Amino acid sequence: MLPWHQYLFGLIFLAAGVTHFTKPHWYERIIPPYIPAHKTMVMLSGIAEMVLGFMLLNPDTQKVAAWSIIVMLILFFSVHILQNERASLKLPKWLLILRIPIQFGLIYWAYQYA
Repeated sequence: MLPWHQYLFGLIFLAAGVTHFTKPHWYERIIPPYIPAHKTMVMLSGIAEMVLGFMLLNPDTQKVAAWSIIVMLILFFSVHILQNERASLKLPKWLLILRIPIQFGLIYWAYQYA
């Protein structure tokens, strides 16, 4: 039996992956302009998040999932750091900056299962 927080983390990734398909415009607008094929990237990252969320819920695959989530979260730093005006959703700068330590928190959380 996995700890409850591991189920929560896996479900968060599953839910985030689903929103890539239900609300793709949320994600398309935050992809930096130097990354091509925004729609395709949103769908691929959504699939990756769902697969990794499921893998995290399986003791046989949780380590691979945890390390993959860590790599993905590190790659996603560019989205948070290289934020453009359109992607900021007119949110206050302090709130956008707050996402960076949250990203570190998520990396640490994933590391617990690696």
